[in-house]
Amino acid sequence: MKLLVWHVHGSWTTAFVQGEHTYLLPTVDDRGPWGRGRCGRPWPDSAVEVPPDELREADIDAVVLQRPEEIDLTVEWLGSRPGTDLPAVYVEHNTPRGHAANSRHPLADQDDIAIVHVTHYNELMWDNGIAPTVVIEHGVLDPGHRYTGELARAAVLINEPVRRGRIVGTDLLPTFARAAPIDLYGIDVDGVTIDGVTPIGDLSQDALHTEMARRRVYVHTARWTSLGLSLVEAMHLGMPVVAVASAEAATAVPREAGVVSTDVVELASAVRTFCSDPELATRVGKSAREYALTRFGLETFLHRWDTLLAALLP
Repeated sequence: MKLLVWHVHGSWTTAFVQGEHTYLLPTVDDRGPWGRGRCGRPWPDSAVEVPPDELREADIDAVVLQRPEEIDLTVEWLGSRPGTDLPAVYVEHNTPRGHAANSRHPLADQDDIAIVHVTHYNELMWDNGIAPTVVIEHGVLDPGHRYTGELARAAVLINEPVRRGRIVGTDLLPTFARAAPIDLYGIDVDGVTIDGVTPIGDLSQDALHTEMARRRVYVHTARWTSLGLSLVEAMHLGMPVVAVASAEAATAVPREAGVVSTDVVELASAVRTFCSDPELATRVGKSAREYALTRFGLETFLHRWDTLLAALLP
């Protein structure tokens, strides 16, 4: 199939374009949010950058929407309305931004476009109205078992930790830093000035995976986000994980793969234990990788998407 899909979330798109379709990526001159193209990512040749003025002649089979504004952009660029003139699905990457249980989804009042949630928690919390829904959990391109755990430090990845604050658990960092030194990765981390926390910055994905895997344990601090792919990637790397039991993270890490709790004291204690016991950390990290490969493996992800996309065709 020829699929129109915007490059919105890099890690999710990296997995999505590994399939057997042709992925047409809108690309505008300034590489802004409505046309980022590949952004230099090492994706397969089937992920093709296309200027908006060439999309009308591209013979597109379906559109994979991810933001409400893309509906009108599709009409403008293709002359076809998603869901009525052109088969479409809408991927909802996020938890509700408003009230946790009463937020109505932007597509809730129509039934022509199915909402694809990336976690069961998101499907549960959004008011989806009359829109059909399906859950296709994240898939990850396996980075391989890289864990060495040679540094008795914790790895944390938070994008924009100062701006996003409590939502992503930035305020929890001092507690975890008292348990073990923290290396903080992500976008705009330079503004974090917390004793025991070393801001590293935004690395390439390959470099990030290698550096994370040198740390003894991965800590997932988010209170209110969709399941962070960094958590899933850490498990693929073979890292033991310590995670705040909020949103989908509460069910994404089995007991043998790490510690998940709403008790911050318990979580900090787990960080301290892993950093002081490398053999335990290695054993738990191995279980985390085995679980992640089964639940969040790329093959399963792509198969579920193929099944959904095939159902869109007449």
